[in-house]
Amino acid sequence: MWRRSFSSTTSALKDKKWDALIIGGGHNGLTAAAYLARAGLSVAVLERRHLIGGAAVTEELIPGFKFSRCSYLQSLLRPSIIRELELGRHGLRLLKRSPSSFTPCLDGRYLLLGPDKDLNRSEISKFSKRDADAYPRYENQLETFCKFMDPLLDSAPPESLQGVFSLKNQLKDRMHKSAFWARFLRQAMTLGQKDIVEFMDLLLSPASKVLNTWFETDVLKATLGTDAVIGTTASVHTPGSGYVLLHHVMGEMDGDRGIWSYVEGGMGSVSMAISNAAREAGAHIVTSAEVSQLLIGDSGAVDGVSLADGTVVHSSIVLSNATPHRTFMDLVPKNVLPDDFIRAIKYSDYSSGTTKINLAVDKLPQFECCKLGHPEAGPQHVGTIHIGSESMEEIHSASQDAANGLPSRRPIIEMTIPSVLDKTISPPGKHVINLFIQYTPYSPLDGSWGDLAYRESFAKKCFALIDEYAPAFSSSVIGYDMLTPPDLEREIGLTGGNIFHGAMGLDSLFLMRPVKGWSNHRTPLRGLYLCGSGTHPGGGVMGAPGRNSARLILEDVKTPLN
Repeated sequence: MWRRSFSSTTSALKDKKWDALIIGGGHNGLTAAAYLARAGLSVAVLERRHLIGGAAVTEELIPGFKFSRCSYLQSLLRPSIIRELELGRHGLRLLKRSPSSFTPCLDGRYLLLGPDKDLNRSEISKFSKRDADAYPRYENQLETFCKFMDPLLDSAPPESLQGVFSLKNQLKDRMHKSAFWARFLRQAMTLGQKDIVEFMDLLLSPASKVLNTWFETDVLKATLGTDAVIGTTASVHTPGSGYVLLHHVMGEMDGDRGIWSYVEGGMGSVSMAISNAAREAGAHIVTSAEVSQLLIGDSGAVDGVSLADGTVVHSSIVLSNATPHRTFMDLVPKNVLPDDFIRAIKYSDYSSGTTKINLAVDKLPQFECCKLGHPEAGPQHVGTIHIGSESMEEIHSASQDAANGLPSRRPIIEMTIPSVLDKTISPPGKHVINLFIQYTPYSPLDGSWGDLAYRESFAKKCFALIDEYAPAFSSSVIGYDMLTPPDLEREIGLTGGNIFHGAMGLDSLFLMRPVKGWSNHRTPLRGLYLCGSGTHPGGGVMGAPGRNSARLILEDVKTPLN
């Protein structure tokens, strides 16, 4: 269903010179296309696969079951994008989850958490009255820090100009940077010194230190600690992992912080809504159009792209929604970019410890610890189900297995069952289950992900772990789709299988993303811009890189830099 209304022929592309070309029809590329087209530019989006969306896709791989194949929850998409592109009018329907988190324990206890503050107090009090009192203060502090960061997410970093520019543009650049830092300092002053110190502690500390300072209950700390390592190879003891705890409340829905929702029809509906806005504005979207190389004109600037089928498409502006590594190491011709820039891109961290398994099942898992009298879906089925995350040491142990080159002996699993709320993605009485699994090295020392028996063995290990909490889960599986790091790289185009287009460590954020000196979507190749998650503010289905890059390009078109 996701191919409808898109062209799979490339012949019409070569009939004109486009104002802008976008490599990759992921959600960020589509967002950039929408904003550029709304500003009156002629825009063509070139997607390698047969369907748009990148990692935000819905695919029916088992008849009747529609999988959010990679990304599986929505929260980070910027409210400004939802509002400005009128995504609700274009088909976006969000399904709020309450409760939003369930952690079963092998000793018969469990922890439910969500937007209901009374529920949170009641649930946490089962383990610790002290923690129940501390939890609202913890969330309030994270919300304060997120509000401080919000303006940084919605604008390109104040990068220094590279090269020789007119005096007018130099003055304009200085004024822009001065205004940016003035706003930043005003924001910092609203925090006060105490909160700034707390914020710096959160940024630099291991998540385990932050959580140990706040709480005493192992299962609560582990449930929150999964937010700090999601999609990474890091341990909860890794310095700087505390920053990612902010993802717990960074997103929002209808003005409420920390609300992670399902999307009706799966995550492909996010990409579809954005593409509808782009097409309405005049953007041309082409699938099965793989870009093989960028074209460089006589002036040394971008002149378009060459497709794998030999089609040549011209434009003086090209945005790449591919990873920085794919863009600069594979698509840009050799000997065009500075050596130091190439080295920085080449040695950036693209490691991944993530595997995604999408399952079709014939019944809901029944958790031994949580028989709440619901024959069908209960509150334990609605949110994210944390399997094997009863203590931070379990998470650390799983990460150490991967650090030693082996898949985790007891993987950390985030299970979601979107079909509990979304009745459009599975047959009646049956369900879609997503398993987001850590940690799985790209090249395990004890086998290969290309070996079908090895893959099946790991999948069964994950199912057996779930069986410990929900007996007979394995027998409910009708079929499954499995994406290991090499699969994510090959099929979705994620270098190293990294879901963020590159690590989100403190050395890879803001002015350092993707590399220092080139953080504001421009690149050393004139006319080439980055618009994907490998740029500020980073990964997740956020849309901010696409929106920010488009706004920067419109400024450059209005006032060329040189």
